[in-house]
Amino acid sequence: MRRALAGIALAVTSMVALSFLVPLALLVREQARDRVTTAAEQRAAALSPVLALTTRRADVQQAVAELGSADQLVVRLPDGGFVGTPHAPEEALDRAVRGRETLAVDTADGWAYLQPVVLRGDRVAVVEAYVPAADLTRGVTASWGVMALLAVGLVGGSVLVADRLGARVVRSSRGLKRASLALGSGDLGVRVEPDGPPELQEAGAAFNTMADRVVDLLAVERELVADLSHRLRTPLTALYLEADRMGATPSALRVTEAAGQLERELDSIIAAARTPLAAAQLTGTGAGTAKPCDVAEVVAMRLDFWSVLAAQQDRPFERSLTPRPAPVAFPEDDLAAVVDALIGNVFRHTPQGTRFVVRVERRDRHVRLTVDDAGPGVADPEAALTRGVSVGGSTGLGLDIVARAARTADGELTIARAPLGGARVTVSFALADARAAGDGDR
Repeated sequence: MRRALAGIALAVTSMVALSFLVPLALLVREQARDRVTTAAEQRAAALSPVLALTTRRADVQQAVAELGSADQLVVRLPDGGFVGTPHAPEEALDRAVRGRETLAVDTADGWAYLQPVVLRGDRVAVVEAYVPAADLTRGVTASWGVMALLAVGLVGGSVLVADRLGARVVRSSRGLKRASLALGSGDLGVRVEPDGPPELQEAGAAFNTMADRVVDLLAVERELVADLSHRLRTPLTALYLEADRMGATPSALRVTEAAGQLERELDSIIAAARTPLAAAQLTGTGAGTAKPCDVAEVVAMRLDFWSVLAAQQDRPFERSLTPRPAPVAFPEDDLAAVVDALIGNVFRHTPQGTRFVVRVERRDRHVRLTVDDAGPGVADPEAALTRGVSVGGSTGLGLDIVARAARTADGELTIARAPLGGARVTVSFALADARAAGDGDR
């Protein structure tokens, strides 16, 4: 923008300067010429009364010496003789004598003014006032130089002012851009100091208002999450009581274990929601800083949990877990939530008795978790990956949570048709050592 404003100022000021300087330069040249030619005409006119009184060579020479130099003032006497050295062409002198007309003649070396003087006896003398070419343009070059310097100063000053104004605008725009990028990356405390033109100052003030509003909305949302999570403690307490009534049976143990896991999840949600936003930003841990966990081990643990429900619903299932270590830089609890979301979708969206297969495969740089089922499949995979859009009567958040978890671990989520006839959901995670090597390369 600075370059554009400076270019516009340069173009506009240059055109304005040229539109004034060119006519002014021509006018200065003409005025210089008029000044010296007028002076020459006046000298020639001053000599005419002398010639009217006498044409003696000595008297004329004395008059010429008093009015000017012999090189610039010449007299052609009626007898054809000259006082001084003539510069005008001979035909111009003859024309002035015969026609008795005043002539102005440009010569190779300057300018000559011929003024005839009619004497008694019908005799004619001619006074020639000569101006050298150097005198015709004396002072013009200096005047043009001064005007050129003034024009350069005017153009340079306008460009400098435009550049300073552009720098102010660019500085304000860049500050607003940096603040927007920082806010987009999660820095909720960033604000801008409104600066620059009024429009940018208004934009900066609007940005600060928007940032404050975002912080307020996030705080309200976190409080709402914490309140909703706390309200779940009431039915959780009922589950504990129901498990106590069931006695020391395997079903009661499973209910107690599930209720305990649910309580731990609620505690972590409430603690995270109650943490101030600024502290959450500073202390929050992402996938890149989490303690590595083994995908195969977590999948095996969650399959043991789901196997009881699978047996109750007559769901045959297979597992194929890689024997090689498959560590990923992802929190174990979050990975368990991903596995539960995938297997839970099978139980939720397929009839009882539907078969499913869970595989964990290690590749060169990734670990692939695949869940196949023999259900009806997913008719619209793209809609299924849209947050909040349900294709089977659910909340529409399960697969979106899995997809975001995969992206956090430098992986991806794909949905396809399984060989069993139903849906195949594949999630990939970057290996912890491969991801660390990639971060080192960057």
